[in-house]
Amino acid sequence: MSLKAIHVTEVPSLDHFPENPSLCPSRFSTGVELSKGVSYKIPKFLVVGHRGHGMNMLQSPDPRFSDLKENSIISFNAASKLPLDFIEFDVQVTRDGCPVIFHDDFIYSEDNGVVYEKRVTEVSLSEFMSYGPQRETGKRGKPLLRKSKEGKILKWSVQGDDSLCTLQEAFEKVEPKLGFNIELKLDDNLVYPSDHLSRLVLPILKEVCDYGKDRPIIFSSFHPDAALLVRKLQSTYPVFFLTNGGTEVYHDERRNSLEEAIKLCVEGGLQGIVSEVKGVFRNPAAVNKIKESKLSLMTYGKLNNVAEAVYMQHLMGIEGVIVDHVEEMTEAVREMIKPSNVDTHDTKPKPNFSERELSFLLKLIPELIQH
Repeated sequence: MSLKAIHVTEVPSLDHFPENPSLCPSRFSTGVELSKGVSYKIPKFLVVGHRGHGMNMLQSPDPRFSDLKENSIISFNAASKLPLDFIEFDVQVTRDGCPVIFHDDFIYSEDNGVVYEKRVTEVSLSEFMSYGPQRETGKRGKPLLRKSKEGKILKWSVQGDDSLCTLQEAFEKVEPKLGFNIELKLDDNLVYPSDHLSRLVLPILKEVCDYGKDRPIIFSSFHPDAALLVRKLQSTYPVFFLTNGGTEVYHDERRNSLEEAIKLCVEGGLQGIVSEVKGVFRNPAAVNKIKESKLSLMTYGKLNNVAEAVYMQHLMGIEGVIVDHVEEMTEAVREMIKPSNVDTHDTKPKPNFSERELSFLLKLIPELIQH
């Protein structure tokens, strides 16, 4: 089924979906405390691996961005060997109803030198799996290319390559104690009729319920109605709303500020917010509002690869960060938040930075968030 862009006012209400908390069995993940209401308590400061061991940026001179294929089993398993709490990855559903792990809306390839694109949700599972490295010995997959933000078509070349994978494979092949932050990936340029939205959400929920077992799981989405629908259809796993925190503007006003994100979560019974870190630094007063609303708060963004910026967030009461430089940031967080720095009379961790370093940090943050 092809989608077309329509105005948000044309989208039917989600009210016709019956609430079905029993869609997933009442099985709470280890380390996750989801109350009978809507509040969700993150038990510690979380470090989450972005797309596993980190995203790929093919044009970056930093070799860490082309280390392991993002959103792949090899990347997930490499992340599982680190002191990470969760990995984050993007899930879409193929034309024949199979949840697959892939970030971009379109998959790019070439045939006889001619580049072509196909929307991930409009290809079958077998076609999706035919791109890139193949598991079967001697079998050659179709070339896998990627379109950069600048519009350039690049060969998807990484040092540690791997085949594309399904959500089921991730459940079966990745260390079961590693938490999954499952982002429901939808196209920002489309508005989805509710019947189509349900066809994209339900297969994901089914696989999570079938294979999730005791694994810690958090759902998240930039799409307000997708997040609300997941919350409406199950009550086992927490649902977070992803937002740019006002750093970008969308037709859907619910996406345009932390205040709107708070309103959406409170009214829809969501458990937390994942904001672009710049949005939080530019609007630090929102952190208290989020806490007062009994919502959890995590962040994502390039600044989360800067140790000082992560520590600043810890001091602000933010509960977790999604990072790309997973090895460096897990080590930095371990050093910054040591149990030995907490005495029996004061439960607030003490900084492991010198006064000079903290002074530099305070001067640096405003400059960084302008870029």
